[in-house]
Amino acid sequence: MATKAPEGNIDESKLTVTKPKTKAVGIPAVANALKISLEQMGPVRSVQTLLAVNQLDGFDCMGCAWPEHEKRNAAEFCENGAKAVAEEATRRRVTPEFFAKYSVEELKTRDDYWLGQQGRLTHPMVLEEGATHYTPISWDDAYELMAAELKGMASPDEAVFYTSGRTSNEAAFVYQLLVRGIGTNNLPDCSNMCHESSGSALVETIGIGKGSVSLTDLETASLIFVAGQNPGTNHPRMLSALEKAKKNGAVIVSVNPLPEAGLLHFENPQHVAGMVVGTQLTDDFLQIRAGGDQALFQGLGKYLLEAEAAGRNSPGLETVLDHAFINDHTVGIDDYLRFLEKVEWDDIVEATGLTLEQLHATGERLLASDSTIVCWAMGLTQHKHSVPTLRDVVNVLLLQGNIGKPGAGVCPVRGHSNVQGDRTMGIFEKMPEAFHDRLDQEFGFRSPREHGYDTVAAIRAMRDGKVRFFMGMGGNFVRAAPDSEVTEQALANTRLTVQISTKLNHSHLSTGRRALILPTLGRTEKDTQRTGDQRVTVEDSMSAVHASRGRLKPASEHLHSEVAIVCNLADKLFTDGHHRLPNTPKASWLAMRDDYTLIRKHIEAVFDGFEDFEARIQHPGGFVLPHPPRDARMFNTASGKAHFTGNALEYIKVPPGRLVLQTLRSHDQYNTTIYGKDDRYRGIHGGRRVVLINADDVNELGFADGDMVNLVSEFQGTDRVAENFRIVSYSTPKGCAAAYYPKTNVLVPLDSVADTSGTPTSKSVIIRLERAASP
Repeated sequence: MATKAPEGNIDESKLTVTKPKTKAVGIPAVANALKISLEQMGPVRSVQTLLAVNQLDGFDCMGCAWPEHEKRNAAEFCENGAKAVAEEATRRRVTPEFFAKYSVEELKTRDDYWLGQQGRLTHPMVLEEGATHYTPISWDDAYELMAAELKGMASPDEAVFYTSGRTSNEAAFVYQLLVRGIGTNNLPDCSNMCHESSGSALVETIGIGKGSVSLTDLETASLIFVAGQNPGTNHPRMLSALEKAKKNGAVIVSVNPLPEAGLLHFENPQHVAGMVVGTQLTDDFLQIRAGGDQALFQGLGKYLLEAEAAGRNSPGLETVLDHAFINDHTVGIDDYLRFLEKVEWDDIVEATGLTLEQLHATGERLLASDSTIVCWAMGLTQHKHSVPTLRDVVNVLLLQGNIGKPGAGVCPVRGHSNVQGDRTMGIFEKMPEAFHDRLDQEFGFRSPREHGYDTVAAIRAMRDGKVRFFMGMGGNFVRAAPDSEVTEQALANTRLTVQISTKLNHSHLSTGRRALILPTLGRTEKDTQRTGDQRVTVEDSMSAVHASRGRLKPASEHLHSEVAIVCNLADKLFTDGHHRLPNTPKASWLAMRDDYTLIRKHIEAVFDGFEDFEARIQHPGGFVLPHPPRDARMFNTASGKAHFTGNALEYIKVPPGRLVLQTLRSHDQYNTTIYGKDDRYRGIHGGRRVVLINADDVNELGFADGDMVNLVSEFQGTDRVAENFRIVSYSTPKGCAAAYYPKTNVLVPLDSVADTSGTPTSKSVIIRLERAASP
């Protein structure tokens, strides 16, 4: 039997700390996955649901964007995937009676864990201006309310439409069409807060903002860097690919401020040997200072050039560098060399916190490799200098021709299960002109060209009173965004906030003058429209597009699919009776709502690579989208070649008495969703308000392990405070600290963003510690 939801918030007084783990997955992961599944779904539903996860005729796991091979295991999911599925397929329900019982103010006192554990939303709800409680509203009235608010705007740019990365391709496509039909490009999304830096750097250097490797490439690479990433928690199925790579002879170099159990030793639960013996994954662990990655890759480039000058060579090359590739397929190497000549080894050592011996040994790993892949995640993308850092990652790969050959390339590892697909579908505030031309041709209207708001710009606009309507397509905007207090007040300045959601979260409580909660189908559920059961598609981290079809009966008969919500609203907005209004998309909105194959036909017409879309998703595993650098060493840049770039070395200089804080996930967490109270790999149990600090820093700052402190961030003369965190002495470089978001998002300044990409700098927050008041 499924269990009842918890009655209270996490009791931080019960938090305990044990020694961090040095191995990951294995029997404990299996046991925990089953425990949570049984608590949320019960035994029969657990079996029915988990055996359909990531199967060819099942549904795509919403837990991450990691790809699968065509041949699947019977249990093709990880511990955190099982948690994500269980949270969505839970038997718990949040009904109108729940909202009658709890006022909005009372719900605001509940933590993220308690809210999420209450269950699935069942009815559309409205919070009227001045009301204390949400009350039920009919779907028709909800659509009328939204349409009236949107029609009452003085400008289309007074509306903002946010997207979470689990939205399907079909829903994302009609969503962006709705928004551009309204007349704006205000389409911020979760990618603005995570991998925007990756896209910015990759588009500039190789002409496409996506990774260039396949799963087979990863499994056959000679050398793999895993930088700024914790796959054991955030992408556990990646560990199986790394295990195969190790068995094929790969060397793995892990680069991170914290040692992560999943990269140390992996016990694969898919086979007996994996459970009994396991696999040591990491050959070299580089415990780098936060924000020191650019210096590392500049150092590696410098080492390769020095080896080239010394007359050495790498496997398959006459020298160290791939001169044929550089001459035929790149431009800009002279500019790169000029900047690199200015960098001194002493600066690299200071920036990274590594020894010269470690840096040279890593350079030797590169020299010995004939195919190198660099994988990364948020540890590289959420700094002020993230885009230059990733340009320098590309520079190192270009030197040895490691783009567009087997077992080599760039691998930004995405989190949300369709965040890459959403961007492909046009969820972006500044899509290229060619996209607009194709969209206009397909739908017979003139889409807006002026760039819209990204996430940070949208918050600023709401803060400044320029936005009256906010819609969130999934996600938990207020908890995902930086500068929590500013974001909450920004939303309060709007006239209407609309959240399309499966579960209760704090974004339902930080509202405009009026608010709507629109409950929607989850990935696990049957989506039945007038023409029958529908399927959707998603795109994984490696550009593979495949179908997903839910199996479960919906949590409530009152749920509408995301596609239906968008199409119903568009029909209200763009038609006057039976006639289309001027300069709005010429689309059969209700027909698309009833039959998603019609949406896929439009996608096929607008985007290259989707030819024969419907037929190709019939194939097990779907199809892979074109990637010119990977497929043919073709680069869609101004020069038609890959670009070396020259970048001044930047790194974080921490003032005396201060620390640089990185915000991160616990193991019982998926983005803003809190599954449980533990982070067992790091030895944290029963609570979340901890700050991990080097033991020497703890002593030098006048504190002791276990002390309670307030974290105070400092930015441009303004302090931001997160209260009551327990100090945990931990293995992290001196001067560095770590704590879990979203509680620490209050410390991330809205105006502290990465150059070029605008991503909040959540991995480089300067803080001081102040002793917390006694309880």
